[in-house]
Amino acid sequence: MKKILFICHGNICRSPLAEFVFIDLAERAGVSDRFQAASAATSTEELGNPVYPPMRKVMAAHGLDPTGKRARQMTRADYDAYDLLIGMDDWNLRNIRRITGGDPDGKIFRLLDFTDRPREVDDPWYTREFERCYDEIREGCEALLRHLTAEMP
Repeated sequence: MKKILFICHGNICRSPLAEFVFIDLAERAGVSDRFQAASAATSTEELGNPVYPPMRKVMAAHGLDPTGKRARQMTRADYDAYDLLIGMDDWNLRNIRRITGGDPDGKIFRLLDFTDRPREVDDPWYTREFERCYDEIREGCEALLRHLTAEMP
């Protein structure tokens, strides 16, 4: 089973969205038994908080229910516990590497690096573009799932 940790700054917008989108895509593809997905923050600012209400609204519009999801901060131990640590932007990657002490096994990536157009996923907390964020996260999760299932027997 491939374990994936999606990571953003606060774990209330982008990373929980990626967690739930990826799980949904894997279920629809009939491969959910091959993956475990979770999400976390690099900061402590939102610890224990639920998914941000505007993001919950977008998720609900796409059939995703994050009820019960609470923000948590990633730890150094997550590096060993997960096969992939997927950040949303370059700032996240720097903080992930700081928390983990580096990336000796090559597990840390940006989500949209798996697409044909690698780039950052902007933080909708600042841009207020929650639907665009959904579109980019879905694009990245679709590309990641294609990449991972192509590697599997």
